[in-house]
Amino acid sequence: MAADDISAPPVPANGVRSDETTPLLGNQDGNVVLAEESPLANSGEERTMIVEEVKGFKLWLILFTCWIGVFLGAIDSTIIATLSAPISSEFQSLSLLSWLATAYFISNAACQPISGRLTDIFGRGPGLVFSNIFFAVGNLICGLAQDQSVMIFGRVIAGIGGGGLMSISTFVGTDLVPLRNRGVIQGIGNICYGAGAMLGGIFGGLVNDNSSWGWRLAFLIQVPLVLISACLVAYLVRIPPKVSGKSYLARIDFTGVFSLITFLVLLLLGLNAGGNLVPWIHPLPLTTLPLSLVAFIAFILWESRAQQPIIPVRLLLDRTVFTACMTNLLGTMINMMALFYVPLYMQSRGSSSTDSGLTLGISAVLLQVASVVILTTLHEGSPEWHLMIAFLLLGSGQGGMLTITLLACLAAVDHSHQAVVTSATYAFRSVGGTVGVTIASTIYQNVLKSELWSRFGKFPGAAEEINRIRDDLDELKHLPDGWYDGVIASFMEAFRSVWFMMLGLVLLELVCISLMRQHKLHSTLSRSERQ
Repeated sequence: MAADDISAPPVPANGVRSDETTPLLGNQDGNVVLAEESPLANSGEERTMIVEEVKGFKLWLILFTCWIGVFLGAIDSTIIATLSAPISSEFQSLSLLSWLATAYFISNAACQPISGRLTDIFGRGPGLVFSNIFFAVGNLICGLAQDQSVMIFGRVIAGIGGGGLMSISTFVGTDLVPLRNRGVIQGIGNICYGAGAMLGGIFGGLVNDNSSWGWRLAFLIQVPLVLISACLVAYLVRIPPKVSGKSYLARIDFTGVFSLITFLVLLLLGLNAGGNLVPWIHPLPLTTLPLSLVAFIAFILWESRAQQPIIPVRLLLDRTVFTACMTNLLGTMINMMALFYVPLYMQSRGSSSTDSGLTLGISAVLLQVASVVILTTLHEGSPEWHLMIAFLLLGSGQGGMLTITLLACLAAVDHSHQAVVTSATYAFRSVGGTVGVTIASTIYQNVLKSELWSRFGKFPGAAEEINRIRDDLDELKHLPDGWYDGVIASFMEAFRSVWFMMLGLVLLELVCISLMRQHKLHSTLSRSERQ
């Protein structure tokens, strides 16, 4: 039966109207019903299908299948955090370190809002299979890369898959579990993410330090696991998409997608290049940054008028949704700044990749204000237990913030908008991670360059030596006589500037989260209290 042929569906004995035009979950006998009336449903463009609540073993099997991808995606994010220095050193380009993160997050940020719309149209299961395959291909490319361009391309492909793994898994939980029970499910999903984040840093460091393949094996070993996840998802996850008489392509907001990607690429290219690759007065940042603003304005204007936008701007006018999204953005900025620059700080002091990964792993889960305050006190002689306390606080606060803000957004909107508002929160997280790492890189590189030149600018061969120091941490082992103490002091000043930037952001985050409203958490998927 065609997707748009929805006339006269049968009415079962329990009085709940089902729909035979879309598949149910596996072989379950649950029903599918239309969501409660909403402006979207009334327009005739799309109708949201609700499955009867799944319980017991089948529910947990479906969720844990999705969480495999979340776990592997988290492993991948912390592997790149702890291996950024050795990867960049191998390619002799430590100044491009941020692109190892931002290449992933640009595609991740663009993919997550798109995933909400695409899985509304094609279904959650196909979206998860697609994401797993892209994630596997991206990691395969990274593991085999022979130059930095291929490595960055691999991170882009992995970011497309990773964005889908994180967001679509959350959609599945929202589709199957009533809002009142959603916090528990989201909490377990966050545990899977936290476990992956903890183990990824340790595993990546151990593989790099003890394998003849070095950091490459850390990427390659994920490929077969992700493909197994794809097979399980294809078999188990069969949630019906929204029903519409329009064609698939007509329901995708291509203009919104293009303008969002354009905004992110131009913004990040300008921020990465300015003061790092070229001076701030160079035509590259002077053109890309203003153009990114134009693209952002165009995106907002288009999304406010689009009939089926990828991020409905009108939802962001709700105070709870807006403040929750801003909290996600700021919190993720802080988290990613710490995640990428604390390992670099440790390795600049002589720690191995294993040591830095172990420190992140033990301390993986945050009260962000206290954590950032601790970071601002770090210096070249700081003991590693300070970092462990900082990351324990960072992880616990981050996990709680993500769960609370997601639930707030879901409660603040109609059921038919749950996927797109979830996409919006994940998009804000990805943009926050991208902008956070980029800003941290800009501050770090500019302060380090300035400090090195102020201390050694008059020394013979200073320009060449300073460039080597900025591009390769191994150069710290081969410094000219009389340089070491001044170079380490320069590194500490660069890191301290990043820590104080984080402190300002976490205080702003505190203001945002304090402005959220309270909303009712319903106990049924249809948001009706009738049992």
